[in-house]
Amino acid sequence: MPHSVLIVDDEKHTREGLAVALEDDYEVYQARDAEEAFRLMDEEPFDVVLTDLRMAGKSGLKVIDYALKLPQRPVCIMMTAYGNVQTAVEAMKHGAFDFLTKPLNLEKLEIIIKRAIQSRSLETENAQLHQRLDRKFSFDGIVGNSAALNHVLDQVRQVAPSKATVMLYGDTGTGKELVAQMVHQNSDRARAAFVPVHCAAIPANLLESELFGHEKGAFTGAAERRIGRFEAADGGTLFLDEIGEIDAPTQVKLLRFLETRSFERLGSLKPIQVDVRLVCATNKDLKQLVDKGEFREDLYYRLNVVPIRLPSLRERPDDIPLLLEHFLTHFAQENGTEPVQLSPEALRVLKAYGWPGNIRELRNFCENTVVMKRGGMISEYDLDGRFFARAGEGASPARPSEPALANPLSKEENEKRLLRNALVEAKGNRTRAAELMGISRRTLHRKLAQWPELDV
Repeated sequence: MPHSVLIVDDEKHTREGLAVALEDDYEVYQARDAEEAFRLMDEEPFDVVLTDLRMAGKSGLKVIDYALKLPQRPVCIMMTAYGNVQTAVEAMKHGAFDFLTKPLNLEKLEIIIKRAIQSRSLETENAQLHQRLDRKFSFDGIVGNSAALNHVLDQVRQVAPSKATVMLYGDTGTGKELVAQMVHQNSDRARAAFVPVHCAAIPANLLESELFGHEKGAFTGAAERRIGRFEAADGGTLFLDEIGEIDAPTQVKLLRFLETRSFERLGSLKPIQVDVRLVCATNKDLKQLVDKGEFREDLYYRLNVVPIRLPSLRERPDDIPLLLEHFLTHFAQENGTEPVQLSPEALRVLKAYGWPGNIRELRNFCENTVVMKRGGMISEYDLDGRFFARAGEGASPARPSEPALANPLSKEENEKRLLRNALVEAKGNRTRAAELMGISRRTLHRKLAQWPELDV
């Protein structure tokens, strides 16, 4: 579908001449004055509005003002027979994309219209990107409804609109960067940059330069000036992950920034002022590092303004089924496969598992399951042996998911439980299950006929 252009001019021959020149490439509409332009813009959206400045009634500046208040804003181009610097400046102040003097150079006009449409497309894509980010990092987009998670979200709601430094504590894989993004996206800095830095992944001798930048010749190999992450995050949020890993010299420079909101690039004495909000994260106990002399106490108190502790999956077991369903559906859609279903028994085993890698491990499990299984039902017999370990006991073969016996003295219940465990260990292989039980395959078949609910 061709792009649409609205021509607003009270001179009929100019208006119609421009329409003839543009109608081969664009869907062209005409308005003889501002009032008619307002009516047409209310009826349908335009990509470009090309308006004369001086017209009978309201001026072209009023047309631009009206156009730029619409939900789908067109790009506005001003034209006039009375072109001067002051007129051009006034048009730009009102939001005009460009300014042309009459008589118009049609070749130049077509170039400007193409540039205007490209600019509008980029603006639209940028707005759509921000909308997707807003949805992704909104509170409604968080999966889970446990009390522990809701407590974290309440803290984020309170702190996000402020300027306070935030310190996120939590085990690896608990979603610290996701929460940092939520803080940023729900603040007045959401349209500026969110710059993440994983401090543990950058060698200590390079971290200071990475954060604060350097001048040409500041050290061996510094062939040109480099802008650091602080400057890149100006107006936005800088996320320092694994803050406990930064070395002493960088700690000193970070402390100075927090006190003065300025820093110097390596090799320079000129202070650089930036407006940056800090969100930090660690899986360590910073207070313990302070007590050991490994982290500056004054920096600790500067960073620990609003501490937020993220719960591990062990602390929010009721969220595990929701997360499993979410990621299994997500990866099925991403890979174009049928959704994978979990049997009630498999779900019970996964809910009882300790998930030492937290959400990152759960996400990895879901992606692997979707790719390798490609639809169908997952039973407990399909699960890896690690899922039957007790939380915190490594690879213990114990299966805490087995229901407690109604009567611990019942020989039959004990035998059924042993047989079920053997079948799970053998992943449904009856010969192997019989070997584990120390019975013959014939005896195992007889037992399964007696207790069909144990059969796979």
